[in-house]
Amino acid sequence: MPSMHEADYAEGFAANLLQAGQGKPDFVVGPNGKGADTRFGVYRNNVSVGLINALTGMFPATRRIVGEEFFRAMARHYIRSHPPTSRLLVEYGRDLAAFISGFEPLAEMKWLADVAAIERAWLDAYHAADAAPLAMESLTAIAEDKLADTRFVPHPAARLVRSHHAAVTIFSANRLEREVGAIDVGTAEDALIARPHLEVSVRTLPTGGAKFLQSLFDGHPLGVAAETALAECPAFDLGANIAGMIEAGAFAGIRQ
Repeated sequence: MPSMHEADYAEGFAANLLQAGQGKPDFVVGPNGKGADTRFGVYRNNVSVGLINALTGMFPATRRIVGEEFFRAMARHYIRSHPPTSRLLVEYGRDLAAFISGFEPLAEMKWLADVAAIERAWLDAYHAADAAPLAMESLTAIAEDKLADTRFVPHPAARLVRSHHAAVTIFSANRLEREVGAIDVGTAEDALIARPHLEVSVRTLPTGGAKFLQSLFDGHPLGVAAETALAECPAFDLGANIAGMIEAGAFAGIRQ
């Protein structure tokens, strides 16, 4: 048993656990005071492999795009600079998209970070709390003169990812093991990720839809959100976007 405080022991033990080439902490010894370098090395390798395997399962589209070998090598770089901060493994990899955007070997694939962001949002939506999606009847029951002041309660699973690239198309094409055709990566696509019932869906938002939804997610009333979207995109179709967000299950309730 370690003689130091348990928390201090754990912190010291984990300090260089993910750093290859670092020796074990001096206070870590084997049975009967024997050396523990080999044991510590095996433990370090098991932790690294476990985290890398977790990332490969969380980001299948990203992994398929860059290839298994490259992804695992990149993941090893990632875990050295981004150790876990939660006991829940599902929380790991939350900032992998940001890491990819600054990873020099992928500098020419500027769209890949957005694909990874959609994958992370998909995972968060999958594990989000359950809630009944808002029904259109609840909205049509509101008096017309009250609609502009109506605020919406986001569904726990709803996520929004904006991209200057065809991130949704690339994500969808690589999510499953099937042939991928030509994609114009320069076409901007904004994604709405939702799970109103049991299945996560990822859909491309229409023009102005992301600005509109983000405003509603931020708590602004419908009238303000519509004005914000129209300011960014004069072609914004309010009726079509309201129908689309209800169909997607982006919200769970309304507030007057």
